Amino acid sequence: MQSPICAMLDIEFPLLAFSHCRDVVVAVSKAGGMGVFGAASLPPARLEEELAWIDAHIGGKPYGVDLIVPNSFAGKGEVQRETPSIPDEHKAFISGLLRKHGVDTSDLSLPGAMRSSLGDNMSDDGAAALLEVAFRHPIGLIANALGVPPPLMLELGKRHNVPVAALVGTRDHALAQVRAGVDILVVAGGEAGGHCGEVATMVLVPEVAAAVEAVGATTPILAAGGIVTGRQMAAAMAMGAHGAWTGSVWLTTAEAETNPVVKEKMLLASSRDTVRSKSRTGKPSRQLRSPWTDAWEADGAPKPLPMPLQSLVSEPALRKVDKLSEGGHEGAKALATYWVGQGVGLMNEAMGAGQVVQEFKEDWIAACERLNGFIGE
Repeated sequence: MQSPICAMLDIEFPLLAFSHCRDVVVAVSKAGGMGVFGAASLPPARLEEELAWIDAHIGGKPYGVDLIVPNSFAGKGEVQRETPSIPDEHKAFISGLLRKHGVDTSDLSLPGAMRSSLGDNMSDDGAAALLEVAFRHPIGLIANALGVPPPLMLELGKRHNVPVAALVGTRDHALAQVRAGVDILVVAGGEAGGHCGEVATMVLVPEVAAAVEAVGATTPILAAGGIVTGRQMAAAMAMGAHGAWTGSVWLTTAEAETNPVVKEKMLLASSRDTVRSKSRTGKPSRQLRSPWTDAWEADGAPKPLPMPLQSLVSEPALRKVDKLSEGGHEGAKALATYWVGQGVGLMNEAMGAGQVVQEFKEDWIAACERLNGFIGE
């Protein structure tokens, strides 16, 4: 395909797959797209292990790494030995919610203060350590999921000839990224799973494409947000994108690490069964709706803490919920949730990641042929 994304990343088809699962990354890259490994929460030693495994199994195909280094979060720039205290109100809320669904909280660890890999990774030193690991490997892309990439990421990208991508949710954010010198814009609409803005993909992609063109830039665009089929990818490219960045669609694949209970929920869900909430990370992120997400939106619920502190509240509890749900605990099965976009309503069949890539290709071609059919001779 003649997309500039294909030329820049040396791939056959401009479909990028964000995943926390190394198996998905390998399968997608081998099928002609590009897998992008989500490493935001991993300590450097663990990232080294994962990337070494990918190198050994991907057969020389290109892949990327995605980090989260936001412009602002609680405690950024401060030298801290421990994370600020978690309010008793939040600890009591979590314990009460779990007990309401029959989940024993006697062994749940929500101490007054603690550290997290995510919080450490978003510090200057933490980000530098992850970048050092990433650039020791033959990566073909480095992406920053929140805000303008730090200068070190941009510098290392240029030094190693690795394109730098950045996710954006508004026109102004996109122009700021262009001015900073990023190589690829990932334009994520509000339908997206995980961290997302409010503007719909259908509006945001052409808005950003027009804005980038107006300032004379040629920065290629990957559309994101609710895209789980080739026809949606074709539509986004018709609106000015040069390819697609996808995440949710890989969560129900055979290779994915997703909790089987949550996988089943996703396969049965409609596009209305997600909610955009700060309750998991402290920043708005779209996730599968459950009694867990409903409780945080109810009257009297505590206000979510700023990023990354909210993760210290939510993640220990949700890990326990996942473990119990896989063992058949009914209350935990009800509470179980995960990040996923509104495209979940189109994710109705479990298949392998390579098969998903092939379905994208075939559906994309069919959509383009359908459009061409509207053009008279």
